[in-house]
Amino acid sequence: MFSIMSLGFLWPKREAWQFASFLLCCLVIFYTVFLSACGQIVWAAHSGRVFQSVKVGTAAVELVCDDKMIIAGGIHPRCVQGQEGQLRATAFAIEPLPGERVIFVSCDVLILTKDLLQPILESLETRHGIPRAGVLIAATHTHHAPSTVRVHGYGREEAFCQQLQTAILKAVEKALDSMEPAIPVFAMGVESTIGQNSRLLLSDGTIFWIGPRDDAVRPTGPVDVDLPVLAFRRDDGSLKGFFFAHAVHAIGTVTGNVRSPTFYGLAVQQLEAELGGIGAYFPGPSGSTHRLDTPPAVAQERIVAAVKQALEKANVQPLTPLRCTRKEFRFRIRHFDEEAEAKAVEYYCRKRAGTAADSIIEVFTNMRRELAPLQGQERTTEIQAIRMGDICFVGIPAELFPSLGLQMRKRSPFRHTYVIQLANDWIGYVPDAEAFELGGYQVWTGFHSYVAKGTGEEMVEAVVALLEELAEN
Repeated sequence: MFSIMSLGFLWPKREAWQFASFLLCCLVIFYTVFLSACGQIVWAAHSGRVFQSVKVGTAAVELVCDDKMIIAGGIHPRCVQGQEGQLRATAFAIEPLPGERVIFVSCDVLILTKDLLQPILESLETRHGIPRAGVLIAATHTHHAPSTVRVHGYGREEAFCQQLQTAILKAVEKALDSMEPAIPVFAMGVESTIGQNSRLLLSDGTIFWIGPRDDAVRPTGPVDVDLPVLAFRRDDGSLKGFFFAHAVHAIGTVTGNVRSPTFYGLAVQQLEAELGGIGAYFPGPSGSTHRLDTPPAVAQERIVAAVKQALEKANVQPLTPLRCTRKEFRFRIRHFDEEAEAKAVEYYCRKRAGTAADSIIEVFTNMRRELAPLQGQERTTEIQAIRMGDICFVGIPAELFPSLGLQMRKRSPFRHTYVIQLANDWIGYVPDAEAFELGGYQVWTGFHSYVAKGTGEEMVEAVVALLEELAEN
């Protein structure tokens, strides 16, 4: 029978087995060097194994702020003095195969709208050949950064918005310039102690928003406690970068009334200092999930611990095939009953908002006045899905209720699916149908909440169709 041993006659001064061993060593060295040059594999010296690798670049660009800037996240305009941590635009450029790139960008701001992002997408496609389908840009939803949106009783800080656009482009370009081979590792972690359903049913039949809640009866919806972590290790084991996602409203500073990336951003920066590499946080579906009882400093430490635990159990994760898609999503501005809306807002605020009641009522009245002539009008936005091997990230342009995000995940054909909210645009809260029946702040009509009832369920169906399309291709 012919075998490689039978080739020994070609090397008469060596035994056949010695020749075979030599030839095999040559082949291993050749393929290792050749494929490593192509960025497809790296040799993991610490384990003696060959893993599929990718090329990855990371970069973070700090956003410069001052104490005169209006801070977004409240009902009224406000300014603060000082800052903890950095507010940043952080980019990851990932190339699973030569010429196939995907970009993830996390920004420490409340919200990003498509008019701010459109010039960035055009620039990336023109200058770097990266199609918009392969670019996901999300806001972390920190309630402690300068305003990038008109909502409630205030507008944008226009100069800050322009700086943010520049910072996003700069972060992406620096990430592209810093690309190097790395091994992707992934784990689906869990952190279940920080967030809770904040839409508590109260004894008078209303839904909790602010004020006292000592008469809470029960929660009214689920919480997504999963914490996916995707990291990239160099061949010496060091971290090139990592990002994770989790679903709790990003509210709360550690050192008082200051600008802050909140406990999530502070956790990222602590992890960078302890583990190395550049990190980022992306927001999961937290439309009805808040940190009601856990102090921000404790939340920061728990996130750090959860990410570390996930990294310890993370396994090598192939990121091919890479498939990206964006699809237009149409929705309508809701019809609303002005008298019923006014009654709901006034009742809750006068009972639980204290001395702020009148000013809050005025803000909501003004928002409804502007929205009234727009009732029933159709609007468009985009939904997105990025598949990297068995992992799929879904980009949703809204503050999504966890019940809807969990449906998307449950019905996904992929092993690991996670929903990133506030991605690529913002259309306000997208509640589930039950929330509309229960009422509460998240469904009071305003700039923060204006989609028609049923939009959430339609979005679930659209996302599932998108995921099934990616799976077939």
